[in-house]
Amino acid sequence: MSIRPVKRVLQSKPTVEGAGVRLRRAFGFGNTTDFDPFLLLDDFRNENPDDYLAGFPWHPHRGIETITYVLAGTVAHGDSLGNRGSLGAGDVQWMTAGSGILHQEMPKGDTQGRMHGFQLWANLPSSLKMTAPRYQDVSAQQIPEVTDDDGTQVRVICGDFWGETGPVEGVAADPRYLDVTVPPGQRKRLAVETSRHAFAYVFSGSGTFRDASQPRAVRTEQVGEDGAADPSETGNRSLVLFDNGDEISVQAGDEGIRFLLVSGKPIEEPVAWYGPIVMNTEAQLQQAYAELRDGSFIKSRGSERG
Repeated sequence: MSIRPVKRVLQSKPTVEGAGVRLRRAFGFGNTTDFDPFLLLDDFRNENPDDYLAGFPWHPHRGIETITYVLAGTVAHGDSLGNRGSLGAGDVQWMTAGSGILHQEMPKGDTQGRMHGFQLWANLPSSLKMTAPRYQDVSAQQIPEVTDDDGTQVRVICGDFWGETGPVEGVAADPRYLDVTVPPGQRKRLAVETSRHAFAYVFSGSGTFRDASQPRAVRTEQVGEDGAADPSETGNRSLVLFDNGDEISVQAGDEGIRFLLVSGKPIEEPVAWYGPIVMNTEAQLQQAYAELRDGSFIKSRGSERG
């Protein structure tokens, strides 16, 4: 077994999206080759309702899949195909935009005003860019959670891990999406297929990701603190990009550590990207926006639901 070296550690950056939602972007809207098949990861944890209640009003998507994972609060969603629903704490929605969809997402905090969650974008290969839109709504109770002998807990959202299979299936990127909690002081190795790109996004506790050369420390702080990070450590909301290997190793700190561990098979196709639409060529991108203007953007009048 070979431990994946840490390629680099990135600090998520403040971003404003939708109708004025303040969030943090771990990666996206740049050269995302190292993350292929993933395009973007947004961390929308926030405890100030004024920063998120305006939400994400009606907007289009084409050529991608969006994965929304809610930790606290709720997200009400609707689309141009007539689908309506709400995601609560622990729930997941995997939306395949395919040939095109118009939808909205409106967050609402819990009784303490907290709105916590993540949205990940996965690219679709050229052969599936114009597939029919599809939803998979997964309740918290449907997501298997497995606990190892040392107390490490893993929620398996998508893919196979430790004998469990996540409920989200049929996704083009064939991803593995895990929510991992390692207890205080424990060192843990977690398998990742060699052929996949992989990253971890730390959002609670502290720890050190170890590689063949030197440990990379990751320290997290309370949500809402935006002070400058110690130059020898990365601060809260940190993303760890791994290089090649077949497992990652993490040493949990005194408070334990919790992180998303995401991996997927690279698509290795050209990317033409503007806003919420991702195609393979500039001509396809221009056509998509022309269809938005002339009203022919929506190709499918019905969608599948998982």
